[in-house]
Amino acid sequence: MILDIDISLPLTLGCGQAHRWQRQGDVWEGVVDGKVLLLRPREGGVEAIGHLSRSRIMDYLRADDDLDAIYGSVAVDALMRDLTARYRGLRLLRQDPWECLATYLLAVNANVKRIGSMVEGLCRTFGDDLGGRHAFPRAEQIWERHQELDACRLGYRCQRMRSLAASVANGELVPDELRGLSYDECVHRLKNIPGVGDKVADCVALFSMDHLQAFPVDARIGRSLRENYGVSGSYHRCSAFGRGRFGPYAGYAQELLYQSEGESSWLGQTQAGGL
Repeated sequence: MILDIDISLPLTLGCGQAHRWQRQGDVWEGVVDGKVLLLRPREGGVEAIGHLSRSRIMDYLRADDDLDAIYGSVAVDALMRDLTARYRGLRLLRQDPWECLATYLLAVNANVKRIGSMVEGLCRTFGDDLGGRHAFPRAEQIWERHQELDACRLGYRCQRMRSLAASVANGELVPDELRGLSYDECVHRLKNIPGVGDKVADCVALFSMDHLQAFPVDARIGRSLRENYGVSGSYHRCSAFGRGRFGPYAGYAQELLYQSEGESSWLGQTQAGGL
């Protein structure tokens, strides 16, 4: 099917907000809702191949987000005006709350390659076999065989994943229900989960809970704020600055800054002969 949507697949699927997308030429292969999905750019939109409905794919890609209005809202200075033009088509994704929470629990203190390796290992061990790819496992699938988590090489994250799977499988935590909370209450509830700190809570709130004002701060964003805005200090100070400066769509500004810093880092390494 052809989807009428203004989107850059490389920017959206390759920017690190989701970790199960694999690129083969101009085709992106991912697993959404336990189904393999192929996306390919086409004139005026995107071609989608898979067994997901049009409405679900559009929902996942946040086709309801008005990019013109959002980019206009965050373009409050010269830097952001440049980034909104340079990275036109970058969208946030509306990920499944359970999968997003479990994935970002693994993402603590790990680079993108390591995160992807851990996530795929978890899927191969516990997820349904889709024929070449595996679905992201349900909490019940992990909890029923949680002794096998040690084989996934998650390190100290293993016990955190075991605890999270147990609380979701037992109904003590229902990630979908957090979507209905305010941003502050959502982040507060997430931070009550063992292993979830400020950054993970903001990432989950932004990428799966529809809180587009969330402004996660990692090393890249911290560097960008320091170099471009003269802001440094605690996580709360930096995140509050981002929310205050960029407003209700601060999460989009964060992704634009993240993309810019990643590109700058890559260029710097290339020029230095590091890649």
